Amino acid sequence: MAGIETSEDSQTGDRRGRSSLAGNATDKALNLLEAASGPGYPHRLGEVAAAAGVPKASAHRILQNLVATGFLASDGSGGYGPGPRVRALAARITQGCGEDQVMRAELEVLGRRIGHTVQIGVRTGDAITLLVKVAGPNPVQDSSRVGMQLPLHTTAIGKCVLAGLADEELSTLVDRLGLPPRTENSVTDLTELRAELARVREQGFALDDEENEVGVRCLAVPVRDAKGAVIGAVNVSTIAFLETREALLNWVGFVRTTADALHGLLG
Repeated sequence: MAGIETSEDSQTGDRRGRSSLAGNATDKALNLLEAASGPGYPHRLGEVAAAAGVPKASAHRILQNLVATGFLASDGSGGYGPGPRVRALAARITQGCGEDQVMRAELEVLGRRIGHTVQIGVRTGDAITLLVKVAGPNPVQDSSRVGMQLPLHTTAIGKCVLAGLADEELSTLVDRLGLPPRTENSVTDLTELRAELARVREQGFALDDEENEVGVRCLAVPVRDAKGAVIGAVNVSTIAFLETREALLNWVGFVRTTADALHGLLG
């Protein structure tokens, strides 16, 4: 994992015994990831370091890197648990089996209330990964599935995430990825995207008006981690010719209630 500190602690004694168990830099990172994601999280630094066999100073550096890259999450008071990228990876592997029951329960309530397909997606690197999907009484026949990765700039979930970025970070991301169209409605101009993201920040929700998939119209409200950073969104998907933009706007309050209920759950 790029950027992980590999230097050993300057202290001796107990360090030598533990580091022999931890192995190389990759082994240490994986052992810490496994220990921090174990049942009963959040786990304290000392507990994680001991379980992984890594000296505390080295463990702290590696854990901070894992938090920064989204593999782990910090509760803000020294506790660690699985982050959005680990949850997304689990969802991709299981393809919808065994998703977090709290998230599924919240989505089921929302799906019954508005009668449409609802999802939770989070940013994983340069894309959005769907963690949980619940079909309402009037489900959308779209191509999305749990574990699927979707673009940032053409989806309502992605726009929520992009709206939470600093402008410099947004520019760097667009320089690297470009703004390739998915449909004729996709935003492909950075100036236009910036204006739309400003509206997302002001309104607290984002729309995808057949921008990612023809015939599908979506509304999303940001989901934040324990520190208040946007890491994903709750999304409602509808069939465009059956539900207008105005109809979606009537559900903003319901979707926001669900998003608020998930605050801090993913990190």
